[in-house]
Parts: sequence; C-alpha cells; structure tokens
Amino acid sequence: MSNKYLGYHFTVEPKELGCEILVAELGEKPFESFIETEFGVTAYIQKELWTANILEDIYILTSPEFVISYQIEEIEQVNWNEEWEKNFEPIDVDGTCHVRAPFHPKTDAEFDIIIEPKMSFGTGHHETTHMVIQHLLETDLVGKKTLDMGCGTAILAILAEMKGAKPIDAIDIDNWCYLNSIENAERNNCQHISVYEGDASLLIDQKYDVIIANINRNILLNDMPRYVNCLNQNGLLFLSGFYQEDIPAIDECCQELGLKLEKTLERNNWVSLKYQLG
Repeated sequence: MSNKYLGYHFTVEPKELGCEILVAELGEKPFESFIETEFGVTAYIQKELWTANILEDIYILTSPEFVISYQIEEIEQVNWNEEWEKNFEPIDVDGTCHVRAPFHPKTDAEFDIIIEPKMSFGTGHHETTHMVIQHLLETDLVGKKTLDMGCGTAILAILAEMKGAKPIDAIDIDNWCYLNSIENAERNNCQHISVYEGDASLLIDQKYDVIIANINRNILLNDMPRYVNCLNQNGLLFLSGFYQEDIPAIDECCQELGLKLEKTLERNNWVSLKYQLG
C-alpha cells in the first residue's frame, strides 16, 4: 500500500452548501477523508488510487451556481489526528458550551461536547451551527421530544440531550454524516439519540416538541410543511442555513403554516430563526 497521498485543496463559494455537495460527490470516489478549511475543504486520496480524470464527472465543478478552484499537493503518509488538530480549533459558545475534538483538553464548561471532525460538517465553527447552539442554550429542553434534521455531526442533538431532551431523532441524507453522528453520540455517552439515514420522507406519523433544521434555504422551503405537520402545538422550530436576504421567503412560508417568529440571530450575514407553532 502506498504511503503517499494527494491533497486537493478546494476553495468553494458559496462555501457551506457548495462543500456539502462537493464532499457528497467526492465521496463516490476513493477520497478517504475531508477537512473543512476557512475557504472550503481539503480532500485526501491515496496516490495509487488516483486517476487523471478523477474529477471528470463531478457535477458541481461545472455548475454556474458555484465558484470552485483547487490546488493539488502531494503528501507523505498523512497523520489524520495531526491534520485535524491543525484545522480544528476548540469552540466556545457564550462561555457555556465548549466544542472540541478528542485530542483537545477538557474544560469546565457546563456543556462539553466532543466531536470527531472527520468527513462531516457541523462542528460548531460555522455561523449557522454556532447560532443554533445559542438558541438551544437558552431553551428549556427537559423531556422534550426533539428532531435534529440534517444533523451533520449530531452536535445539536448531543447538546439537546445534555440539556435534558429525550427522545431525540437525528437524520441526515449523507452516509458519512449518518455514521459520524452515531460515533459522536456514542463518544458523548448519549443514551437517547436515534440516528437515521434519509431525508424528510422519514417523517411519517412523527410528533416532536422541538425541531432543529440547519439545512439550506431551498430544502427548508420544500420540507417546511412536513416539519410543521410533525410539530406539537406550541412546539419550537429552529431554522438556520441561509442568509439575511432569505428571511422574507422563509418567514412568509412559516407564517402561512401557522408559525410565529420568536427570535432572530445573525452572524456574518448568516441567520437563525426561532419559531413557535401557536
């Protein structure tokens, strides 16, 4: 087995949605690990598994909706922990929630969450995840049946359990996110999280007190009726994954479905909204 890797350093704009799609497509190839970077993502592949046309049928690279460039670097045997450590700094949210990798020291934060950052997004670094964490920190979740839709690393489901929510369903359409969520739930000794691979079509005959959906605008708009149909009276819906300019479209959709806007958070033009079904 070759000890050499090729690292593809992708710059992606818009970053969040673009990286999600890019990683999903590259995941069909022999790329074996992905690290989120400031401007995009780095994908690693063993040199002996590489071919000159490896990116030939990656649709997103030719999509007019995204601007993607990349550089290739040849690397000796990769120390994944070292790579993650270089690219994954611990996160502190309002002094109450600390998100770290397994190789970072424990803190005395009230909620100390360990996330293995390989292959999945939703580590807490991104504005949208950070804001939903803020929403959850100020919400009473004790005994609340909760859904984390598009769970990524399951960081939000894990925090919900730490705050007393149960039972919790975590759903993601991406197989790596599904597997990573299971791993992270176990790593944080969670007892009440069930992880499922799929999309909103799984939401049949389900009812929740709290629904978290940190996805992108178009999926949210498409799936909003399903979310509301699953929400108990006076239930809470936390939305994120879109920009400030998307608020009118999101809010119009929510109001038509009987949701009332309770709170808006903004961070670097990204937005997170809290709704209640009344």
